[in-house]
Amino acid sequence: MNNTDARELEILYIPLMEYGAAWELQKESVHAIDTGEQPERLILLQHPPTYTIGSQNHPEHLLLNGEQLKEKGIALFEIDRGGDITYHGPGQLVGYPLLKLGEEGKVDLHEYLRSLEAVIIDYLASYGIVGDRKPEYTGVWVGDKKICAIGVKFNKSKLRRGFITSHGFAFNVSEGIAEKGFQGIIPCGITEYGVTSLEECAGRMFELEEVARELVPHFLKHFPYEKHSSFSSSLEVDQ
Repeated sequence: MNNTDARELEILYIPLMEYGAAWELQKESVHAIDTGEQPERLILLQHPPTYTIGSQNHPEHLLLNGEQLKEKGIALFEIDRGGDITYHGPGQLVGYPLLKLGEEGKVDLHEYLRSLEAVIIDYLASYGIVGDRKPEYTGVWVGDKKICAIGVKFNKSKLRRGFITSHGFAFNVSEGIAEKGFQGIIPCGITEYGVTSLEECAGRMFELEEVARELVPHFLKHFPYEKHSSFSSSLEVDQ
């Protein structure tokens, strides 16, 4: 592949962005990537406290009513990714890979999910933490506790064969995140297992931007690009 055809990945870090704004940014980016107006993207960010319900659509897994959500300051969105309900909030690194799949018309959607899991598993291993999969669930686990949820959408390309991905992973970093948001839901509809975080597993504190920077080489190991941008916070939205 020559340089003019080299696939390029733009990497953005946004310290904090309201969920609705980030969802719109994803949609705009998917369209622009499809038309060739911008390169593929990896967006890394945090959200204010938010519950999202995916296409499995089990509202009974939300344990709080509208008044309680308002009191706790937690937003609620029904969205177009796969999966069930999950929590996003400060102390969690959310990754939105907006990537072209199926350049040759051959697409293995399950392989994409396994590659996202591998990024987190490799990152955990760099701190001596054993991350693993559970065959019946998507995501990454440490023992019987989930540390990273994964839910994606495969947007059919209008101009080429294949898809453009959106949504992605939610990696729990800060200690105590389970108590902050996950107690108001049945995460992903799973009742038999709990939730953990990087800080709880590593026994030390982390800055979110530090984790985001360290995660990028692991992402590029499993999703190699001929060109990629340096870590950028040019779309910073601090709310």
